Amino acid sequence: MAVIRARDQDIDVLARLMRAEAEGEGEVGMLNAGNVMVNRVRADCLDFTDIRTVDQMAFQSPGGFEAVQKGYFYQHARERDKELARRLVRGERFAPGEFALWFFRPDGPCPEQWYGQYNSGRYKLHCFFNPLPGDCPSVYNVY
Repeated sequence: MAVIRARDQDIDVLARLMRAEAEGEGEVGMLNAGNVMVNRVRADCLDFTDIRTVDQMAFQSPGGFEAVQKGYFYQHARERDKELARRLVRGERFAPGEFALWFFRPDGPCPEQWYGQYNSGRYKLHCFFNPLPGDCPSVYNVY
């Protein structure tokens, strides 16, 4: 069962975005970044009240992903990356990105908070940040 609506073209966009944002972190890094992306489509809170599709999530402005402004994002999606995207659409979650709505790559250690959101952990070079459950309960819902 899918946790978000995803047509073939949505899987393609999600796969390309995951690769463009986190390919250097391997498959688990891409899956963590992808959890953030799927969570943004699922969330009905904070900066994501009007985000309901993969395209809206990928191209959100302001607040979207920097990768969509770079040529690498627009390359053909690889089949392996599409399979990773399908796993996320089916509801797989990976720590520390499992409930996160944000991630970024700092020059040093992860800050405890980022724009008022709490650090849930680091995977390789990216730090992940979760909303408080009271601010965004839909992210924490069990599928």
